Amino acid sequence: MTRLSVEMLAADTVDPITSAGHAQLGIAVLVGIAVLVLLITQTKLHAFLSLTIGSLALGAVAGAPLDKVITSFSAGLGSTVAGVGVLIALGAILGKLLADSGGADQIVDTILAKASNRTMPWAMVLIAGIIGLPLFFEVGMVLMIPVVLLVAKRGNFSLMRIGIPALAGLSVMHGLVPPHPGPLAAIDAVHADLGITLALGVLIAVPTAIIAGPVFSRVADRWVHVTPPDRLMPTRPSEELERRPGFGVTVLTVLLPVVLMLIKALVDIVVDDPENTVQRVADVIGAPLIALLAAVIVGMFTLGRAAGFTKDRISATVEHSLAPIAGMLLIVAAGGGFKQTLIDIGVGKMIMDISQDWNVSALLLAWLIAVAIRLATGSATVATISAAGLMTPLAADMSSTHVALLVLSIGAGSLFFSHVNDAGFWLVKEYFGMSVGQTVRTWSVMESIISVVGLVFVLLLSLVI
Repeated sequence: MTRLSVEMLAADTVDPITSAGHAQLGIAVLVGIAVLVLLITQTKLHAFLSLTIGSLALGAVAGAPLDKVITSFSAGLGSTVAGVGVLIALGAILGKLLADSGGADQIVDTILAKASNRTMPWAMVLIAGIIGLPLFFEVGMVLMIPVVLLVAKRGNFSLMRIGIPALAGLSVMHGLVPPHPGPLAAIDAVHADLGITLALGVLIAVPTAIIAGPVFSRVADRWVHVTPPDRLMPTRPSEELERRPGFGVTVLTVLLPVVLMLIKALVDIVVDDPENTVQRVADVIGAPLIALLAAVIVGMFTLGRAAGFTKDRISATVEHSLAPIAGMLLIVAAGGGFKQTLIDIGVGKMIMDISQDWNVSALLLAWLIAVAIRLATGSATVATISAAGLMTPLAADMSSTHVALLVLSIGAGSLFFSHVNDAGFWLVKEYFGMSVGQTVRTWSVMESIISVVGLVFVLLLSLVI
């Protein structure tokens, strides 16, 4: 980035609310992140409250007036909710319809019926990838674990050969592909194009999931031998249903928002004329809000009514889907407030001033920042939002494709080495009946592989595109 571009960019950004020097701002960032880490890891305070307090500590140490810090935090929180809140809600509704209608089970059963013993790990990563598109990681895991345990037990498969591919498919989607909260928040923070990010995210996610899933599962199987725990053999959501939606229509419903957003991205590249009727139509139907809303409305019929749901049952499903995401939505919103506080106290300009003399790629820098916050907090979402906030100024001078790659670099870094401060670590440990050491050698290593391989593909694409 040239000095001229830095000066031009600085003129377009929000005026800093403090005149602190680089040293004081650097200390403020370290203190703010340290407060955030300690509150999450040591006091077990909810991430929403931790981000709020961390933002105040950040502003105070930077010497900014607290009333202006509060204004910055509130503005960031509000803009983040406006940008991604509705999308997260729509994604949750679609995921709940998929689970309750038995659509997820239909995808699972159909693919497994056609899979042989040799192709079973590949079938598991495919299933997890499809199911993981509209579902949050924890929800996808709850849906996939019964399948993993049943397939491993009834087919006499190694739990690692079946489980690792499923976990890899879910985790890759969670970290790299919108409409998951982390990627959406990063897209909003750095003003990336969602369609381009989605297309590149899927392009990177496929080989990454293969390497971290079916390929690594062979190694994990040699390291750890566990049997499916009988006490955790749960029932599946669709067992109480008289009928469920067909495989083809379920897959089409799940992929509908993806297809619509990709159409928009393709038309924008090919036509490249804002006044063209085709591009204007594509821009409307491919807007994330419209694409997800269309999938939800279609899903009410193709999933809900196909499963025999009455109007009241569909309404109840929609209602029940929103309550569990309240905490996630607040965390994402507070992360947006933290990000805006970072920008408004002048941290963005500080990073630009310092980094213009570095020889480190912005994509690598973004990954390293996300890795550090992930290791400290255990939260992929917090790592994604915080790293995106720090990298926002550098994104202003990038092309649309490289801004999308910046989002994916941050997403890859946010998945690095899940360990004891991550709730996902304990979910995997308990569901698979492993010890802490076994979970580290399988799950934690798998997450690190996803992170590193994802970064490698991001850097390779940056050289080509």
